[in-house]
Amino acid sequence: MRTIFLVLIYAVLIFVLLVFIIIFWPLGLREPLLRLGKWAISLAPGILGVKVKIAGREMIDKRTPYIFMSNHLSFLDGPLLFLLIPQSIRVILKKEVFRIPVVGQGMRFVGFVPVDRRSVRGGKKSIDRAAHLMRERRYSYLIFPEGTRTRDGRTQAFKRGGFFLALESGAAIAPITIRGTYELMPRGTIFTRRGKVDVLFHPPVPVEGFDQHNMRTLIDKVKDIIVSGLPA
Repeated sequence: MRTIFLVLIYAVLIFVLLVFIIIFWPLGLREPLLRLGKWAISLAPGILGVKVKIAGREMIDKRTPYIFMSNHLSFLDGPLLFLLIPQSIRVILKKEVFRIPVVGQGMRFVGFVPVDRRSVRGGKKSIDRAAHLMRERRYSYLIFPEGTRTRDGRTQAFKRGGFFLALESGAAIAPITIRGTYELMPRGTIFTRRGKVDVLFHPPVPVEGFDQHNMRTLIDKVKDIIVSGLPA
């Protein structure tokens, strides 16, 4: 019943989103559209019976652009972090998501960046686009360095794309550990369970002193920080 109710709510919100796009796109007003999306997501935890505990969020400067990086346990991770990160963040997503009618156009408009995960050239183009927006508009981005959701609850190898973006933009990496979403909605399921989610923000990691030659050290450092917040 909760899932049906949520689907109905989001059907209405997609219609409202379409109206907002028609009105605000010609005016270049992105933030109202982003706030609408954040408000829509804020309805979900209560409806789905998800209780969220947050720690360390005070370490994030709301005015500083970051590249937020998190482990990826569930479909719930993106919406929850989009809601809980104390900034108007953008996300780099696989290009297939942008094919969703209305939603795809809205995401492009507010500064979300599509990436072709099968193309090195396409990945470089996406990184360049995001770095430009970070410098030009001071956007922050959320990236899941594992690239996809875990199948078994364990942390996967980190890919380099987000770290190339950090080096190109010069923005610090803000590691996040999320716990509990795998148990609520593991990969391959479409329904959620009631339960508790913990979100831990770690101190940002500056990228000064790192380059492509010692990027592996940076990747390992960020991964170790994120994994340190997971159960032993």
